[in-house]
Amino acid sequence: MKPWPLWDTPFFEDRHRAFARTLLDLELPEIDEDSRDLGAVSRVLARAMGAQGLLGVVVPPGAETGDARIDLRGVCLAREVLAYRFGDLADSVFVMQGIGTAALWQTGSAALCQRYLPPARRGEAIAALALTEPETGSDVANITTSAERDGEGWRITGEKTFISNAGFADHYVVIARTGEAPGARGLTAFLVDADAAGLSAGPPIDFMAPHPAAPLRLDAVRVGPDRLVGAPGQGFKVAMATFDVFRASVGAAGIGAGRRALDESLDRVTGRRLFGKAMAEMNGVQTKLAEMATTLEQAALCVYRAAWAKDTTGGRCTRDVSMAKLTGSEAAASVVDSAVQLFGGAGVARGSVVEKLYREVRPMRIYEGASEVQKLVIARDLIKSHQPKGHQRESGQ
Repeated sequence: MKPWPLWDTPFFEDRHRAFARTLLDLELPEIDEDSRDLGAVSRVLARAMGAQGLLGVVVPPGAETGDARIDLRGVCLAREVLAYRFGDLADSVFVMQGIGTAALWQTGSAALCQRYLPPARRGEAIAALALTEPETGSDVANITTSAERDGEGWRITGEKTFISNAGFADHYVVIARTGEAPGARGLTAFLVDADAAGLSAGPPIDFMAPHPAAPLRLDAVRVGPDRLVGAPGQGFKVAMATFDVFRASVGAAGIGAGRRALDESLDRVTGRRLFGKAMAEMNGVQTKLAEMATTLEQAALCVYRAAWAKDTTGGRCTRDVSMAKLTGSEAAASVVDSAVQLFGGAGVARGSVVEKLYREVRPMRIYEGASEVQKLVIARDLIKSHQPKGHQRESGQ
């Protein structure tokens, strides 16, 4: 494989370039993405990633001793290469191990970290985050799943949906309403084992691209005080801190898919003739290729700048990661759509690479906060940072 784009970006250190080369040598088993049991397929991929040390990128070593430091540039590099080489399912298995454990290694107790993180890092246990509900997608503050006090513990009741890894995960971080305050300030995060009494998963959801997810039902699920993740009333912050880490990496996965679409398009237009000449000689085709490449490079710089900012400042960098998620996912949609257009009829035939990419990149503009939500986050952060301090005090901010 040719040298990876952006290896020479100033946002990378030598260790990132060395890591990128190991990703090009990564070996994953052949799988059936059309399998009716994506849970079993996901477990095979997770074990292979764990055996090669890849999952340590999203379940950082040191978390068990209170020294969890995630390298977001490494996460983004991994997702870009996984999306390019292996596709959406492998990318999903990789990142969900991070999303399903981030609450633990950021705010969980030492006991929970020591018990749950090592097997997740080895790919022996599958993690999940149960956040979305049927009536509250992007509106996390209005979650209705409730956790009522039961002695020293709680009983959780409610329904979740679109939960990645539901039905075969070994544990879930569940966000439920505990009522310390209205809205976002009244949510709490809990660690719930998959075999907990009252917890059940519905049938798998059939998405446009293979992705393991299902609804969850919690019927008075009992959890003890040791299963609290973070403090009561801090569940919204726990969930947002997870997204602040991984949203930028959605953009990176989009870049990987877009790069694959561009390379497939180059192979197509240099090898196919139309109207007596190679497609690559046509002005319209050349301008389309230029637009695709430029769109990807602009988005990649935005993604890796956000990852660099997160790594080097240690702050939330909410605006930066929202820009990265928005730009990367929208770039993927644009570039893959252009690839389909260049392929013509072959581009919409089931089974072609670009047709598969088309189905895979469309959900990126929705999950972990739709593009419209990212725009609101960016704009509100801009307005907040622009207001004079005196005005913020006067308005009660």
